[in-house]
Amino acid sequence: MKDKFLSDIQKIYNELTSRHERLNSYFKLLHESHDEAQKLVDDFLEFVGLEKSSDSTMAAISRIVNLKEDFLEQVLVREGCESDEIITKKELAYSWVSDFYTEYHKSLLDWIEKKQFLTPFYRTILLGVHEIGLSLNDAQSRWTNHIIHTINASLFKKFDGDERKVLEYLHEFSLFDKDTFGIAGDRSYSALKENDDGTHSSHSYSEIFKTDIENTSRELNKLILKLSSLSDEVYNQKQEWIRYFTTINDAFCEKEIKNLLSKWQEVDKAWMSITTPIQVGHPLEYYEDHFRKAVALEWDARIINPKLQTSSHTRENIKGFTAELAKEIGGSAAQIADNNILQVDKTQLYIGQPMLYYAAELNGLFSAQVVPNDKMVSDKYGHKIFAYSDFVLASKLAKPTMLLSVEMMGEDFVRKSRDFAKNSSSLWHEIYDISTIGHEFGHILWLESDTEGAMNKSGQFKNIEEFKATAGGLMAFFHNEKEDLKEHIIDDVVARSIGLMAWREVGEVLPYYCEGLIHLDILFSSKIITFDKRIFIDYSRYEDMKKAYKECYKNLATHYVQKRDASEFLSLYAIKESSVYLPKNKEIKEFVEYYYARYKLIGQQSIVLG
Repeated sequence: MKDKFLSDIQKIYNELTSRHERLNSYFKLLHESHDEAQKLVDDFLEFVGLEKSSDSTMAAISRIVNLKEDFLEQVLVREGCESDEIITKKELAYSWVSDFYTEYHKSLLDWIEKKQFLTPFYRTILLGVHEIGLSLNDAQSRWTNHIIHTINASLFKKFDGDERKVLEYLHEFSLFDKDTFGIAGDRSYSALKENDDGTHSSHSYSEIFKTDIENTSRELNKLILKLSSLSDEVYNQKQEWIRYFTTINDAFCEKEIKNLLSKWQEVDKAWMSITTPIQVGHPLEYYEDHFRKAVALEWDARIINPKLQTSSHTRENIKGFTAELAKEIGGSAAQIADNNILQVDKTQLYIGQPMLYYAAELNGLFSAQVVPNDKMVSDKYGHKIFAYSDFVLASKLAKPTMLLSVEMMGEDFVRKSRDFAKNSSSLWHEIYDISTIGHEFGHILWLESDTEGAMNKSGQFKNIEEFKATAGGLMAFFHNEKEDLKEHIIDDVVARSIGLMAWREVGEVLPYYCEGLIHLDILFSSKIITFDKRIFIDYSRYEDMKKAYKECYKNLATHYVQKRDASEFLSLYAIKESSVYLPKNKEIKEFVEYYYARYKLIGQQSIVLG
């Protein structure tokens, strides 16, 4: 029976791939006719209230297909929209996309039902995930408006844009969720409310978003009831699934702030016991909220590709270099590394693609993810890594060639990169394994239960953590190099670092922009790249680059072991000017400013290479 189930999984995976290809084809509208895409883009632009142009068309397709807001925001800024109008139009865009994907996902579910794929138990899970997702779609707008645009905006204004003072205020008045030991957690499952006297109080989601949580709870209860009358005859995980959805319901409905972290820990524990080819993703990440790290309303279903489950080799390399580096650092590093290596061993790896997605994920899907974030849970149960290699490759090949990329990197580099992705699929997947799956394993390293809290007093932990993750993947490669991948590794890290410079004013992805600043410091200082109206790569400097990365990473790992504030490390590479982080190095700053000026001017323009 399991063989039949996995055969169905593969058929669904292939169908998802086909449907994703159809979405990706909308990018053709930029340079040729595409009736289906044209109709959708026209409707989107009219709904949001934007004039049709090449830039707004690119922004619309990017928002619909890739779920990215950055191009849309650039168009709105260029049109002279004030901040309130930008927020309103971005919300209209979210509403349109939410309706579009509601129908998109329902169509897939109807197809699965018609084909009678999987079993009644798993078809019921998928339909339940969809219904729960629809309730969270509605909640997402209110979550964003209340936490990001109301509370956080007022805190930012109250303390004249000084994030450190905001965090001091939140700590002084105990406005963070606390764990069972009474220690402020590194994330929150609650929201603040401003009182009449200007002070703030903390309240659960079930209080702040009462109707939304009641609707979500109702759908969760329906799903639990339906599953209770069915059997999981394939994986025998019926009780695990029921326990999982029950703990989610309990956590969402919890009103006592003191219980929230422990309630969501129970969710993560229940979730770690589910090991089936279909996985559900619940609220896990917290990039949007820079102050209290309020966990976003993520909700999705994910599916594996049975053909790719043994294709990663990064795990062993991560373990090898971590053990060696811990000996070099000394002190408590060895003990921390030993624990991290145990977690790496326990980590479940799922290579597949997103299947159904809602709420916060309609503002951008991840290319990979390592979760849960809770250290008390992950220390005992390990992690799950999700990697979307096929999905990412298809998206990369579908995206148009951007004029900015050609201008910055040169036409030969752009052609080489596209040809590599198109014609060297197996090597491309190896690079993805190093850079992306390696990034997710890299997140696990050098952390103890109190590390993030200790290092985040200035609110900068995430702004160095993403670099630590990517550099961890690189260190794993340096530990066990393959000669035929070296040049591709250089190309990958250079292209990533430069591309991240476009994100400096997009708040929820600021950690990646800061990551890029640190990469650029290493790349310029090692002279593997230089800038003279465009970027030039000197591949003969590979060993210099490797040496620079090893030195930087050792310093960073030591920083984590000593639990020093993240701002100390970031300040070695970047300084905040006005509201923007910029490189300390004058040469790199000139490049970053030049790049961003060009990005604002031509960042949405695509070209067809002859």
